[in-house]
Amino acid sequence: MQYNIMYYLIFTIIKVLSYIPFWALYVLSDIMYYPLYYIIRYRRKVVRKNLTESFPEKSHHEILAIEKKFYHYFMDMILESTKMASISPDEIKKRMKFSNIKMTNDLLDQGKSVDYFMGHYCNWEWMTSIGLWIKDDVVCAQVYHKLINHTFDNIIKQMRERMGNICVEMRETARFVANMASQNQPCMVALIADQSPKRKQIKHYVKFLNHTVPVLVGPEKITKHFGHIPVFVNVKRVKRGYYECVFIPLHDNPSSLPDYELSDIYFKHLEDEIRRQPECYLWTHNRFKYAQN
Repeated sequence: MQYNIMYYLIFTIIKVLSYIPFWALYVLSDIMYYPLYYIIRYRRKVVRKNLTESFPEKSHHEILAIEKKFYHYFMDMILESTKMASISPDEIKKRMKFSNIKMTNDLLDQGKSVDYFMGHYCNWEWMTSIGLWIKDDVVCAQVYHKLINHTFDNIIKQMRERMGNICVEMRETARFVANMASQNQPCMVALIADQSPKRKQIKHYVKFLNHTVPVLVGPEKITKHFGHIPVFVNVKRVKRGYYECVFIPLHDNPSSLPDYELSDIYFKHLEDEIRRQPECYLWTHNRFKYAQN
């Protein structure tokens, strides 16, 4: 009973927010930025530390400018994400465009499965609309980390699956992919691959944003083991509420690569993307807690 009340209360709030016109949503975002940044000061120490260490070549003034742009965008992204509760397929296709989707569909036509390597960059929640652009007979899956709070987990999962994707819990990824392979069913799997592993699971470090950080090697292992084609999702924020994605093949035969080289290639692309629009990365995450330096 308590769970049901909490679920419907939170989902109703999100649903109401989702019906606010975009222009009004951004007015609300501009207003909410000030208490978030100046009063609540949400994770400002973490953000400042991450930015300062990642861009040592930038002055304090430049770091501060990126920091403020980030909090402005962070507020935009939170409110934009509520739109997934009600936005129409036609509207989201206008606002989140995949410019060279033909490459993916051609690979799927050849019976090959595709793994999208993504980061916590731009609005990754809107990336779940990829299912609208993929062939109807292909299973589109997004790997996600199940939340401890069951209410929020169910709400987020429901919103992410509105556009035809299915959510696959991280620890079930290999089983899901193996099941698709056993049915000779090509699939598209979206992997947010920039998360930090637990200390006891560390197997590989990469150079990333002026740090030497441990990385999850699961995405690489799955891609190589099942012979999928790895593709980097290069996304840019064109303007408020509009994004464009370009797919960049990471390697045409990843199984031939030495261990962890695919992860190195992915993080190089991700860093280049972040440096182009640093305010669009998730700096509130303590990504560098296990960094060697």
